[in-house]
Amino acid sequence: MPTITPLTVYCTTTMLIIAYLLGSIPSAVWIGKKYYGIDIREHGSKNAGTTNMLRVLGRRAAGPVFALDFLKGFVAVTIIQLLQYDDIVGSNDIINLKIAALFAAVVGHIFPIFAGFRGGKGVATLVGAVTGIAPSIALLCFGVWLVILMATHYVSLGSIIAGCCFPVFTLLSPQASKINTPFIIFSFVIAILLIVTHRKNIKRLLNGTESKTYIWHPRKVAAPAGRPRTKKDDKTQK
Repeated sequence: MPTITPLTVYCTTTMLIIAYLLGSIPSAVWIGKKYYGIDIREHGSKNAGTTNMLRVLGRRAAGPVFALDFLKGFVAVTIIQLLQYDDIVGSNDIINLKIAALFAAVVGHIFPIFAGFRGGKGVATLVGAVTGIAPSIALLCFGVWLVILMATHYVSLGSIIAGCCFPVFTLLSPQASKINTPFIIFSFVIAILLIVTHRKNIKRLLNGTESKTYIWHPRKVAAPAGRPRTKKDDKTQK
C-alpha cells in the first residue's frame, strides 16, 4: 500500500483551503454595494444569496450572483481533479476529496472570511459543486427545482424538494453501481441539511406567510441608503 507523502497532504490541504476561499467570495454583497449602494444583508431576508437579490434588486442583479456562486462551487471541486496526477490518490479518493471540497466551498459561502463571516445559505454554490461531481444528477435536480418554482413561485419549496430528490436520483442513476458509498451518504446528508437550513421557510410555508418569487416580473431596486428613491431606481429592472 503506497505511503502518504507530506507533499500529498500539503497539496490536498491547499486544495481544500482554496475551495473555502472560493466559497468565501461574497458576490451578492460585493455586487449589491458596488452597483446598487446597499448591503443586501440589511434588506429582505437579510440573506446574501440569489433569492434575496432577486426579491430586493431584481433579476439583473440576481443573475450574475447566481452565476458567480455556481462557478465558485464548480471550480472548487473541479480543481481537485489535479490530484489525479499523484500516484497515491485513487479514483475513489478523488470523489471523496471532491465531496470535502464541496463542503469547504459551502461553508465558505455561509461563513465568508471576506464578508465578516455573514453569508448566505449556499444553495447556488452547492448546485455548482454537485454539477462538478455528478452533472447528470445535478441537472435532474435543477429541473425539479425549476418546475416547482414555476408552479408555486416558492424558491424555498423548490430547493427542499430538489434536495430530497438528490439521493433518489443518485440511487436510480444508471451509474449507481459506479458511485461510491460516501457519495450516496453525502446525497442523503445534503437532503437533510437543506431541510434543516430551510426550517424557518418550512414554518412560513405551513403558515402561508412565505414570500413568493416571480422571476419574470419587474422588481423595484432598493434605493441606496441616504437618499430617496428616484424614477431611475424604479426603471432599472424593467
